[in-house]
Amino acid sequence: QVQLVESGGGLVQAGGSLRLSCAASGRTFSTFAMGWFRQAPGKEREFVAAISWSDGRKYYADSVKGRFTISRDNAKKTVYLQMNSLKPEETAVYYCAADQSTSTVVAGEGYWGQGTQVTVSS
Repeated sequence: QVQLVESGGGLVQAGGSLRLSCAASGRTFSTFAMGWFRQAPGKEREFVAAISWSDGRKYYADSVKGRFTISRDNAKKTVYLQMNSLKPEETAVYYCAADQSTSTVVAGEGYWGQGTQVTVSS
């Protein structure tokens, strides 16, 4: 079992930055792939980024490449999402996800946190 708690959301102006954190509980964190998704009002949840547990390989949605960075600290059981150059259309609830493989995380399977609100003002 893995429980996930996101933090770090808030209000930021367009072009600004935020760093989201996701703290995990559970003894198998270091062997889980981790990811971030987001859901804007009236839209479906979409994949943002993922990181493997074995080699730290990272995957990003095309829309965030070059601006967002996912990282993890296995000792702290925490995964981060550094978001730069934020845009108003990226206003959404951001969710942390975890599962045993990167492919299933990207597919939206596995464990989910409750989400943290990110609002980007224009």
